[in-house]
Amino acid sequence: MERISVKTPSKSYDVLLGRGMTDEIITFISSKFPNVSTVWIIADERVFSIHGEHLADRLKHIFPVTVYTAPSGENAKSFEVYQEAITHGLSNHVDRKAIVIAFGGGAIGDLAGFVASTFMRGIPFIGVPTTILAHDSAVGGKVAINHPMGKNMVGQFYQPEGVFFDLNYFNSLPAGEVLSGYAEVIKHAFLSDAQFLDELKINFTSVNELHEDFILESLLKGIKVKGDIVSEDEKEEGIRAFLNFGHTYGHAVESASGYGNRTHGESVMIGMIYALYLSEKYCGLSFNLEEFVDWVVSLGYDLSIPENISFDLLLKKMKSDKKSKDRMPVFVLLKDIGDPILMKVPEEGLACADRFIRDIPK
Repeated sequence: MERISVKTPSKSYDVLLGRGMTDEIITFISSKFPNVSTVWIIADERVFSIHGEHLADRLKHIFPVTVYTAPSGENAKSFEVYQEAITHGLSNHVDRKAIVIAFGGGAIGDLAGFVASTFMRGIPFIGVPTTILAHDSAVGGKVAINHPMGKNMVGQFYQPEGVFFDLNYFNSLPAGEVLSGYAEVIKHAFLSDAQFLDELKINFTSVNELHEDFILESLLKGIKVKGDIVSEDEKEEGIRAFLNFGHTYGHAVESASGYGNRTHGESVMIGMIYALYLSEKYCGLSFNLEEFVDWVVSLGYDLSIPENISFDLLLKKMKSDKKSKDRMPVFVLLKDIGDPILMKVPEEGLACADRFIRDIPK
């Protein structure tokens, strides 16, 4: 079992990674919350049907348990699902001595964390991520739901009590989810050092040929990058904004495509290529972007933008992004790998980058 400690001004907690983590979860709850009234599992309905019954049955031998299952993916992060989850908690007599388990991918982590942060003014929660993508969202305490006008527009910072990665859950991930998860791993490489990125290029050649040791190493490195940034800047008042590399254009594409119709990671990959183009144009980044694009396309990332999604629509969404200033989007760009910077970009530059994305051979 591997352990990474995350220390923020509001809370310190551990991220544990290994196989068969249920006993660790039971021990953690029993020792840290000896008077827990209910363990409230908020789960992805598809993931729960595969892995959740075993977890719930084990927990029921020790604690009172109630389970709420939400739709898979971004469809979980709606006002309607949020209200339904709160109603479930109230109807099942969940009280302030309960603890929430977020069981699923990044979307469930966002939903369950937001439910926990607002239910009866806040109850504790732990993350039990079941996707590679969630190595990013499960660390750092950003919890939220979506609004039709933008992703994660309703949320707050609310740190978990702990995070438990069980590598057994990754065995059932479809290829699209593996690609989605590794987009965030690649993002962390861009924000840290070129060696990390080179290791990914060498070892990640197919979603069907990933070795467990490599997955674990990727997660450890990615979590450490994020954990170090979050520890220094918990509430995105400074360097934490760098973690949005690839997200400004990526979120716009994801939103315009309709939540749930495109994976978050694939949208971020498109956004990173967009940001790398701008980095070359405005920050002097020396980088072989064509080679990088060839690599990610060979892995199976779909970089296409449907014709019905215009640049004007994406620009409107980017201007509505939470990081925008004076109605102008602010981008995380790279002066070099591991050397990010925040920058406003002229509209004509944004249009050029959009054309570059659309001209990538499909």
